[in-house]
Amino acid sequence: MRITGFDYQRVGVADGVTLNAAVGGSGSPVVLLHGFPQTHLMWRHVAADLAADHTVICPDLRGYGDSDKPAGEGQAYAKRTMAADIVALARALGHERFALAGHDRGALVALRAGLDHPDAISRLALLDVLPTLDMWDVLHGVNAAVAFHLYLMAQPPGLPERLIAGSPDAFFGHFLDAWVRDPDAIPADVRAAYLTASREAVPSIVADYRASATVDIEHDAADRQVGNRLRMPVTVLQQDWGAALGYDAAALWRAWAPDLHHGTVSCGHFMAEEDPATIVKALRDLLAR
Repeated sequence: MRITGFDYQRVGVADGVTLNAAVGGSGSPVVLLHGFPQTHLMWRHVAADLAADHTVICPDLRGYGDSDKPAGEGQAYAKRTMAADIVALARALGHERFALAGHDRGALVALRAGLDHPDAISRLALLDVLPTLDMWDVLHGVNAAVAFHLYLMAQPPGLPERLIAGSPDAFFGHFLDAWVRDPDAIPADVRAAYLTASREAVPSIVADYRASATVDIEHDAADRQVGNRLRMPVTVLQQDWGAALGYDAAALWRAWAPDLHHGTVSCGHFMAEEDPATIVKALRDLLAR
């Protein structure tokens, strides 16, 4: 499946990995990064609106969708490596500086891009995620059961891949069903595309998550120790999990982003598909800041 009206390119990035990217519109560049268990298609509504006056770039992250899925652990799927992919992608398309928005896993890549490449990122939007270091800190007790997949995919290579590959549609479909409030937001053909893409990417998806229990924590902790923070305007939109799990999400984000707008949404996790109008407005407001 494709985003209507967008051109598709395969673009080589710095380490030789090729990313699949949908590109549409004209004007100042905006890059949109998808989450789990999705592909760039999750941005189809938002991208079509923004393309009226922006160049919109929607890649599949390394390890996902139609992008390359290199073998390896640790650095191969560190958010630092994946962020460097995105900066290289934008530069290959002629953009040295761009606005960046990410959802879920894509938001973690976007956060790392903002910390590592502040001169390249003009604005940053992060949807329904916490920084990796804070995420592991706030998950505890029985409430951590909502994030069982984080613990499963953090295990050493072998068992998680075998378990998930044994019934991939049931595993990935669980999240598509459990994290959405409006099932019609992900129609059958899009759902099928997500499941097919995920089924073909089990090792790389697990490696992405495993990195967030290892090398990504090291990178976040190093930034916190030296006080490295996001220098650009930042918008964070989340479901109100903080109230449910007993922490102040806005305060956690403000420690990383001094120029922060933090808000909550009334839809489910897949907010760019469930409530694209709200996401478009938030992104346009951010671009105007």
